[in-house]
Order: sequence, then structure tokens, then C-alpha cells
Amino acid sequence: MANFKDLINSDKPVLIDFYADWCGPCKTQGPILEQLKSKIGDSSTIVKIDVDRNQQLAGALNVRSIPTLMIFQNGEKKWSKTGVASAHELETVLADLNKTTV
Repeated sequence: MANFKDLINSDKPVLIDFYADWCGPCKTQGPILEQLKSKIGDSSTIVKIDVDRNQQLAGALNVRSIPTLMIFQNGEKKWSKTGVASAHELETVLADLNKTTV
């Protein structure tokens, strides 16, 4: 998936939420990501990827349960977590990654 490689090759951190419409915890994560986006603005990119529509990509990245959150920067996976993450936790990780690029 060439456009995925382009997406994660960014200098700024890219937070990816692997989710499915039928997943209860994924529905909890959605508003948390919206809240996070309003706090961090354009310092990081947040992308949601539906595992049902992107099974090959999810498999290649070993997404075994959802929600799974991953942060990529300059093409490398820098962080990942399975399950719902708080806005504070995500903001802290993204802030640390943004400091390393300055």
C-alpha cells in the first residue's frame, strides 16, 4: 500500500487508530481522538483505518485486536498500544516525539 508508506514517512508523528464500526471500545476511542486533535492541532496527524476494509494492511502490521493505536514517524513505528488510550497518554507520547524532531 504505497500511500500508507507515504503517510507514515512524515517528519511529524502520525497516530493511526485501527478500528472497526462494530467494535464497542473503538467507539469509545473515537471521541478521545477528536478531543486530542483539538488540543494538538497540526503538530501531529491522526488517521483512522478500518480493519475490515484494510485487512491486508492490518495483517501486515500484526493488528490482532482492536482498537490498536500506533504512532509512526519518518517511516518507523515509534509506539503502539492495544485497547483504549486516554487523550493525556497520547498527548504525552506525541509531545515527546515532537521534541525529538526539533
